[in-house]
Amino acid sequence: MNDAKLSEASLLTLERAAELFGVLSTPVRLQIIRVLCDGEQNVTHLLAQIEASQPNMSRHLQVLYQSGVLTRRRDGHQVFYRLADASQALVCRLVCSQLGCDGQDFEVPV
Repeated sequence: MNDAKLSEASLLTLERAAELFGVLSTPVRLQIIRVLCDGEQNVTHLLAQIEASQPNMSRHLQVLYQSGVLTRRRDGHQVFYRLADASQALVCRLVCSQLGCDGQDFEVPV
């Protein structure tokens, strides 16, 4: 292995990767990402698909939104969420494949 110290940019990248893994570290957030792989959904639909209280769901959605994993839009009284891009689903799919499952649940339609 190379004995050279990591550059400042490399250290920053690793720090950001650790932050992303922290954001993705709860089963509910992974379930949210899984459901949103099928496309934009409102909070009511997410609650029907994922076992969580409304306040708990809102907190997880806020964390995912603030970290840039999700985007959101308001339509009247409803808020709709979607994946900011497919890279988060790819991370989930890769981890699932390492754990022995196929990761197909994290496929994002093109």
